[in-house]
Amino acid sequence: MASGITAISMGLTALLVLAACEPAVPALPPVAPQERPNNLVPPVEPPAPAIRPQPSDASRALSVYYKRQENDLIAIGSLRSDGGGPDTMFTAAELARNFVRIALFDEYATTPTGLRAQPTISRLRRWEQPVRFTVQFGNTVPDDQRMEDSQNIRNYVSRLERVTNYPMSMDDTDPNFHVLILNEDDRLGFETQLRALVPGINATSVRAFIDVPRDTSCLVLAFSVDNSPEYSKAIAMIRGEHPDLIRLACIHEELAQGLGLANDSPQARPSIFNDDEEFGLLTTHDELLLKMLYDDRFETGMSAAEAAPIARVIATEMLNNGPS
Repeated sequence: MASGITAISMGLTALLVLAACEPAVPALPPVAPQERPNNLVPPVEPPAPAIRPQPSDASRALSVYYKRQENDLIAIGSLRSDGGGPDTMFTAAELARNFVRIALFDEYATTPTGLRAQPTISRLRRWEQPVRFTVQFGNTVPDDQRMEDSQNIRNYVSRLERVTNYPMSMDDTDPNFHVLILNEDDRLGFETQLRALVPGINATSVRAFIDVPRDTSCLVLAFSVDNSPEYSKAIAMIRGEHPDLIRLACIHEELAQGLGLANDSPQARPSIFNDDEEFGLLTTHDELLLKMLYDDRFETGMSAAEAAPIARVIATEMLNNGPS
């Protein structure tokens, strides 16, 4: 996705079947309210469903635009979710090269007028504290989408923790990685909340979040203290107008980029860190990149020259032993 870029069902039928299988029980005789036995609890009325504001015309127009985009990409074989196969083989040398290009370069350069797409050499950045994710929705995002996205994010965080062998969890009480699912109306009015989530956030980052062009599907902003290579907080913004597959693709890419795989590379394949959109969901190649990123043989803050020979050793070990 440009920046960077199916469902839960309640077991209602099963519950009804179970209820129909209950043995018949004689009805209790009616009792006056003052004679109600102590062991009978008055029924509790379920809470009324939330009444959410409707998206604006601009937001609905974006939904139509992104649905057409998804259809077009699927029609040409893009947004693959198979993780790669015999048509996408890669060598240890290619894996190591892709790691350096993706983990040790920035995708954007900061300019006086904002962020500009320009790969820029950097240092190895990653988290040195447990990553605690939370998800927050804009007011106009419907309940069924909230349920779907929440479950997808929980599942993906579990996968990221398993792949990296690094502590990651969902945590609404003390989060440091905020995943925001916002429609256009929600995002445009989010500046005050953004500044509360990231005290001291600079104007460039605020503009990057608020002034998002239509062809930017989603983005992630990762923050550190005093220009440290250790991440301390991250904010991922995912457009709520996206159809299911693009929205899930955004979740996969932005959460992984917010862990330290900050760049894209046109040579990376099979990979979501490639703006050609061939792959929509995290691939086996990308899992290896994440595993490498949190390998103890790297030190946070390493330069590309320092990290490259270590990357070659780790990549060779991984492919000789087979993906784990």
